[in-house]
Amino acid sequence: KGESHVEGEKVENPDTGLYYDEYLRQVIDVLETDKHFREKLQTADIEEIKSGKLSRELDLVSHHVRTRLDELKRQEVARLRMLIKAKMDSVQDTGIDHQALLKQFEHLNHQNPDTFEPKDLDMLIKAVSARYE
Repeated sequence: KGESHVEGEKVENPDTGLYYDEYLRQVIDVLETDKHFREKLQTADIEEIKSGKLSRELDLVSHHVRTRLDELKRQEVARLRMLIKAKMDSVQDTGIDHQALLKQFEHLNHQNPDTFEPKDLDMLIKAVSARYE
């Protein structure tokens, strides 16, 4: 009750324990810079978020936000590729199915590595929800 919050003050969030925690936080931070999306997020209930209804709002965010989300996704795909390469190097097995490895990462659409689409937001929400259920 006695605490006061300064506008724009960053609240330190605890680590989620997810291997894509940093990506999740960055996506949320970027989405919250869009006034329309932030309002939808604040008024949405948990079922709207889990069902993917909120993900459709992504089509209404500003071009700058979409561009930043695309950049974040490309960085995350590059990070995952480095993890796969490190795993391959450690095993030294040339018969590894790259697509099968990528399917392990259910928090983004690996078939479209260049742009952040509503499906990516939906997959990220569902991956986090499944982890915590």
